[in-house]
Amino acid sequence: MKFVDEFRDGALAQGIARAIHAEAQPHRRYAFMEFCGGHTHAIARYGIPDLLPAHVRMIHGPGCPVCVLPIGRIDLAIYLAVKRGVILCTYGDTLRVPASDGLSLLRAKAQGGDIRMIYSPEDALRIARDNPKREVVLFAIGFETTTPPTAVALMGAEREGLDNFSVLCCHVLTPAAIAHILDSPEVRDLGLVSLDGFIGPAHVSTIIGSQPYEFFAEEYRKPVVIAGFEPLDVMQAILMLVRQVNAGRFAVENEFTRAVSRAGNRRAQALVVECFELRKHFEWRGLGEVPYSALKIRERFARFDAEARFDLAYQPAPDHKACACGAILRGVKQPIDCTLFGTICTPDTPMGSCMVSSEGACAAHYTYGRHRSPA
Repeated sequence: MKFVDEFRDGALAQGIARAIHAEAQPHRRYAFMEFCGGHTHAIARYGIPDLLPAHVRMIHGPGCPVCVLPIGRIDLAIYLAVKRGVILCTYGDTLRVPASDGLSLLRAKAQGGDIRMIYSPEDALRIARDNPKREVVLFAIGFETTTPPTAVALMGAEREGLDNFSVLCCHVLTPAAIAHILDSPEVRDLGLVSLDGFIGPAHVSTIIGSQPYEFFAEEYRKPVVIAGFEPLDVMQAILMLVRQVNAGRFAVENEFTRAVSRAGNRRAQALVVECFELRKHFEWRGLGEVPYSALKIRERFARFDAEARFDLAYQPAPDHKACACGAILRGVKQPIDCTLFGTICTPDTPMGSCMVSSEGACAAHYTYGRHRSPA
């Protein structure tokens, strides 16, 4: 299959690995963060760490929208389904994330909440059409990749006059999270996380392009290489980062040229601007309060804003005390550093969001890497 099989060629992977070994200088250590959870799973699934020199290390980032969704936001969705009797529509991974009082959306559904898994916002619009006497709420989450479809749903609801449809908007922004990590005490002051560069997300970059990352290269002097999700994509991105570090360069390079341009998808960007504006405050799981890092619905579509329609007030909620998801999302810890990992916390009995999501670091390590000997 074009653009799949040729990016999983074992002989080519060995060749790139030899180039990394040859060019990674033995007297220095390299630490690169893959921001996106899709890259985290590719790295674990294809055993990429086994192909790298010991002094080239990958650090997991917070690039999973399910993982960074704070408990308080899930509590709001549960409240709407259980206490306000709405039909709540959301994506599959969100259903199993632990919330307050031992609940999750899936457990709230078992208690009688009308909570439905959807594959796209269009499914939620269809449910609203089919149930004109019920309030239907789309629990919309995700980075820049899933924001344009939510915008299309808002425009469709406006066009059709679906007054029983609204959106609980929890869309967040990738560049703000990267800046927050680089400004964090763990990176800047305490030295707990050493970062020499980033592998930029693939799907997000198809929407926003490569241009937004240029600020990080210039301001923080950190190279960024945008990469696809196949193993050769990731290997080539690591080699490109090693070369930039060796040369003392800090640039944005695009390995994923078959899908990403500098400008991105202008039509999708225009849809987002038309429907959403920046929030001043938004909490991320693991990162805490990150200013101007999320989106809210514009005044034009206010009647479709579930927070306004149901007079919702966000209340922060603490994570499980023993769960290390927050530290893992910041790159401070690895999944095996968590005392719950692989014992109490498994994909069947998740204690935190990193084990729930199909892009979570704990789920990736449990599925592909838990039997590897630690370095």
